[in-house]
Amino acid sequence: MHYFSDNATPISPAIMAAIAAADQADHGYDGDAWSTRLDSAFSDLFDTPVSALWIATGTAANSIALACLCPPYGGVICHEEAHIVVDECGAPGFFTHGASLMPLPGNGAKLMPDVVTDRLKAIRPDVHQVPARAISITNATEYGLTYTPDEVAALGAVAKAHGLGFHMDGARFANAVAYLGCPPADVTWRAGVDALSFGCVKNGGMIGEALLFFGEQAPSRAAEAQRWRKRSGHLFSKGRYLAAQIMAMVEGDLWLANARTANAAAQALADGATGRLLHPVQANELFIRLSADEAALLRAQGFDFYDWGEGAARLVTNWSQDAASVAPLAQALRALTDD
Repeated sequence: MHYFSDNATPISPAIMAAIAAADQADHGYDGDAWSTRLDSAFSDLFDTPVSALWIATGTAANSIALACLCPPYGGVICHEEAHIVVDECGAPGFFTHGASLMPLPGNGAKLMPDVVTDRLKAIRPDVHQVPARAISITNATEYGLTYTPDEVAALGAVAKAHGLGFHMDGARFANAVAYLGCPPADVTWRAGVDALSFGCVKNGGMIGEALLFFGEQAPSRAAEAQRWRKRSGHLFSKGRYLAAQIMAMVEGDLWLANARTANAAAQALADGATGRLLHPVQANELFIRLSADEAALLRAQGFDFYDWGEGAARLVTNWSQDAASVAPLAQALRALTDD
């Protein structure tokens, strides 16, 4: 009955088992048997050498990634409704020691290459203006839309042409890949992405995310990220409990299986919200038209969700739901439409 957020969901049983299996003496920080396997596990998953480390939170993962890509005097081009702009309390500026965010508009919270290019053209090449040094996108976006490999590659080409780092906030990366049905490499490093925040908690984890670096600079950027992680107080002494969760996600493709389940539940809800959808459903989020009276009626039936501005609501499904479990809400939405 809860559709607030996939942050509030139960822990996947496989993740809980992995935590229990890690409950034994081992090396501290990231020298344990699980942490030391992250590079190879993600290298296999992405079919390229990857430098990976666990990070306490998604906010820290995004901010540390940007600190490795953008100097304090630089700017990060992003969408005006990106999580790093709206929901991270200035953390990117804090971690980068003052780098600016350069928010741009775009339908469905997507950045468009021509809009980014126009913004870059407007920056004078002198010391009086903030130079862009990175691009950051979210996949799936804040409105649940996915960037296709071609769309990412188009932005990657802009980044390469202007010497910019390219970061992807992948809090719901698994849901995006599950929807696209493409290899994860196609929508990341093959498309020009330098750094990826690989989500875990929204996909059934307890705590911890992964920060991945691609390309020739991956090892040096990962080493820098380790310094940022320590300096910011995010280096856990028992990091194996985070690494074990991430390894459980990656080995055996639990990350993809959980995302497919959440996406399927969202599609089942979408079938009951005919005529109400504000955006296509391409991951595990629905944004629907809903009056205040309709929202009150649904809440009276026990359904919980966030209002999303006037006359709209956001519904989020998760790995622990399926078509049967969301059927009552789908039926309640149909009843509103029928009335």
